[in-house]
Amino acid sequence: MKLLLNALVKFALGLLMVGLLLFLPAGTLHYPGGWRFCGLLFLPMLVLGAVLFLKAPGLLKKRLNHKETETDQKQVIGASLIMFVGGFVLAGLDFRFGWTQVPGWLVAAASVILLVSYGLYAEVMRENAYLSRTVEVQEGQKVVDTGLYAIVRHPMYFASTLLFLSIPLVLGSWIAFGVFLIYPLLMVKRIRNEEAVLEAGLPGYREYKQKVRYRLLPFIW
Repeated sequence: MKLLLNALVKFALGLLMVGLLLFLPAGTLHYPGGWRFCGLLFLPMLVLGAVLFLKAPGLLKKRLNHKETETDQKQVIGASLIMFVGGFVLAGLDFRFGWTQVPGWLVAAASVILLVSYGLYAEVMRENAYLSRTVEVQEGQKVVDTGLYAIVRHPMYFASTLLFLSIPLVLGSWIAFGVFLIYPLLMVKRIRNEEAVLEAGLPGYREYKQKVRYRLLPFIW
């Protein structure tokens, strides 16, 4: 019950925070992009959270943990928070004042990409029972090198990059998209630090790096 309450409180707070950051700057509740985004983000999140609670409560508990110990990761989280707040506020203001407009077909495509990224996110969690929101080596942890992990070393970050770059387009704001372009750079910093931690503390990770060459994007990096 404690885990369920923790998950529901964080879900409600996340929904409230996003709503305030979008609809207050927009100056109205009649912001289609805001409602579209909230539906696409939070409904799948609710379903995924329910599945984890019923099937893998240990994994859900790890996904709710935000307590980073690595200095580099704390910096990434801080910069990400600033990016999210700034991007959402600018998206609301963009709608309010009509500064930019994203074509309808691109909004639809971004909506599909957001859902696809959620599917990848769920698949990564199915493949890797050690997945955590914090950078750490867990007791008994083993290297996962099958499925999406056979393509890139960090498929979760690939999925999250797709998701976060689609968000401003779903909201219909090119200005917010410019802000969210910071996210891939933050992931580069996070991955470099995480790989140093894993290589130092996770047996077999160095060999895994030699087997799977690409960190985030196949044939690129």
